[in-house]
Amino acid sequence: MSMIPSFFGNNRRGSNSFFDPFSLDVWDPFKDFPSSSSFSRENSAIVNARVDWRETPEAHVFKADLPGLKKEEVKVEIEDDSVLKISGQRHVEKEDKNDTWHRVERSSGQFTRKFRLPENVKMDQVKAAMENGVLTVTVPKAETKKADVKSIQISG
Repeated sequence: MSMIPSFFGNNRRGSNSFFDPFSLDVWDPFKDFPSSSSFSRENSAIVNARVDWRETPEAHVFKADLPGLKKEEVKVEIEDDSVLKISGQRHVEKEDKNDTWHRVERSSGQFTRKFRLPENVKMDQVKAAMENGVLTVTVPKAETKKADVKSIQISG
């Protein structure tokens, strides 16, 4: 196991490329440090929105783990015809004055993930579905046209 942090994300799928030029994720050098500030606790849901992106011959498929969220609490948007944005908010559970909390580990707050899409996608046919806390976004690929090759006769 390497002691050097991965600046370009987790390469758990074993692909040859460890740098994803389409991802807009930024490495956070402080994400593994414990913090007692209210800012980091309120925004900790950002780190917990884990997304897998796989490409099939027909489409790009994104799967996001969003346990405990309803589809009404999640937004899927396309920005500038090139960026897929998945966002939402996990609300804090209402406190009862008579309750004694022993531990609060579930995160709450807003989260946003953005992914730059390649040019060969059909933006008008994007579909999203949520089942058992897993959001699946399917972005169909456009057919790539083969370059027309025209032979030129050489004179002389």
